[in-house]
Amino acid sequence: MIRFPTVLKHCGFALAWLAATWPRAGHAQTTDDTAALAAALAADVSATAAPEPAGGGDSPLMPSIALIFDGAAAWFSDRDNLQSGGHDPTRTGFNLQQLELHMESNVDPYVHFAANIVWGPDGVELEEGFAQTTALPGNLQVKAGKFLNPFGRLNPTHPHAWHFVDAPFALTKLLGGDGSRGLGTECAWLAPLPWFFEARVAVSHPDPDTGRSFVDAAAAKPVHALGDMVWTGNLRQFFALNDDWSLYWGLSTQQGSSPQAFAGSTQIYATDLYLRWRPVANTDRSALSLQAEALWRRRDWLGRQMDDWAGYAQLVAEINPRWEAGVRAELGSGVQDDPLDKAWVGQRQRHTLQATYYPSHFFRLRLQGSVDLPSWRPDPVYAGMLAIETVIGAHGAHSY
Repeated sequence: MIRFPTVLKHCGFALAWLAATWPRAGHAQTTDDTAALAAALAADVSATAAPEPAGGGDSPLMPSIALIFDGAAAWFSDRDNLQSGGHDPTRTGFNLQQLELHMESNVDPYVHFAANIVWGPDGVELEEGFAQTTALPGNLQVKAGKFLNPFGRLNPTHPHAWHFVDAPFALTKLLGGDGSRGLGTECAWLAPLPWFFEARVAVSHPDPDTGRSFVDAAAAKPVHALGDMVWTGNLRQFFALNDDWSLYWGLSTQQGSSPQAFAGSTQIYATDLYLRWRPVANTDRSALSLQAEALWRRRDWLGRQMDDWAGYAQLVAEINPRWEAGVRAELGSGVQDDPLDKAWVGQRQRHTLQATYYPSHFFRLRLQGSVDLPSWRPDPVYAGMLAIETVIGAHGAHSY
């Protein structure tokens, strides 16, 4: 398309150049004058040219694409090792945790699209695929598709953002081995406050694989009304305490119908905390982070009311850009004759240590050891894991 103001500007430069270079009495054009005019004309042409896309993620024709591999060699002292996460190593020997294909791009100035396709031990599945608005008024944002529900701190993240090889059993027990996710919609609002305060509400279709507290795979109930959906609420706050310390605090809840009680319901409540120390004057980029989550659940099940709880706390030290070390403690209760966890009849605790080496930003090695102490079994379960992760392609930054 011809832009007439630009053409006129270029013509003006050309006429000025001709006037300056045309031989006339009393004036001799120098080489420096000619070079200066030519440089000015070239700079103007460059400034008015159509800009190229900033990167693959900014063009719907060239999305950002990344391929992420997670695998682990593991050893367990007992074949019945109680590993319950969908990405956990579950056997002595080699384990494929996941091969994730991640794609994302801005569709236009108003919508961003992202998808995660995962190859795992059970096959291939669409883990996430959603569109998210980027330009709504009133600090609002809407997401629609299949996505991880905004419950707690760890559930909305992927394994490559974790600091341990396996997931805390507090989340797999109450939310499910694949986390809480589903097909639905989410609305977020950023409050106009002096500190970061965000509220999110999501509603998703109940699924026995990703909503075990609300749907029983053997006796799944059809959805007749909005009350049969899984509702998730989340409040997040962030405080910059000073230049070196920051604090994140969240509250979450999930509400829905009970799997086998036609007039009953299930409620889950949780709180999460993330305290980080990173001295700005430290040239080694060292940091220390404390993360904790506590969950409580109440279910109506065939005339019974069952309450249980679980939680974890982890301390991670980023020693320098190459090395990291962490410790995690977990604790959870059980319920007698629980149809979801028939063997889990008492308290359980697990303690884990990990050391991680990052040769580069795209590769890591993690050595982890743990001892699992279920009160209903006479002997503890010991575990050792050596996990590898490698990434190729462009992947967006993780959230704080």
